[in-house]
Amino acid sequence: MIYLNGFKQMAFETFAFIYDEVSDHSLYERWLDFSLRHLEGRKNLLELACGTGELAIRFAQKGLQVTALDLSEEMLMIASQNALNEQAEIQFVEADMLDLADIGSYQAVTCYSDSLCYLEDEKAVQMTFDQVYQVLDDDGLFLFDVHSLYQIDEVFPGFNYHYQTDEFAFLWESYAGKQPHSIEHFLTFFIENEQENFIRKDELHLERTYPLATYQLLLENAGFSEVQIYADFVDNPPNEKSRRWFFVCHK
Repeated sequence: MIYLNGFKQMAFETFAFIYDEVSDHSLYERWLDFSLRHLEGRKNLLELACGTGELAIRFAQKGLQVTALDLSEEMLMIASQNALNEQAEIQFVEADMLDLADIGSYQAVTCYSDSLCYLEDEKAVQMTFDQVYQVLDDDGLFLFDVHSLYQIDEVFPGFNYHYQTDEFAFLWESYAGKQPHSIEHFLTFFIENEQENFIRKDELHLERTYPLATYQLLLENAGFSEVQIYADFVDNPPNEKSRRWFFVCHK
């Protein structure tokens, strides 16, 4: 299961161009279903860390007015072409979710695919929550997910994944990180060039999560009045082996 998005702290130049090839596309339908259950008619939506645009396209196809943001130019190039292919009307913006000034106001903001786990530290998470709160309309909604402690501390260490086609090979290996509740994903690519030689490129992707109480405190600091927490795409509370925590935050 591949679900990474582009941020300032990461190098996604190579990964962007094979992202759709190695993604688990069934997850996008689950993110969509979770969102539609909770949006309650809100139509004007900002998607943070949109990657190659697959979820943004699905939102647009459901009649939402979508602005999709990412920091990776390469991701946005692919996202724009994907939206054109699907005849989906989406406004794409190259920007950092740590600074959403002049991005407009929205009835809802989403940030899925554990994208917040790529932020450098707790301070950056707080900054993002503060920025989201500012761009939300009154009674706006913030939906996001993060990896659980169990996923980061127990499941990911030692994980490896290999994928190969005639044009490229992709290797993913994960190791426990240096910070508490962090993980290092080491990605290796072998990509065929015009001379039919394979060129190796490496990328290091760092993820980090925090206890549920930390996320709740940061959201409270940002001003969110009510926060519901669910797990693994369904509207059930987390348990000790939940892998992905979902937050529904009301302004």
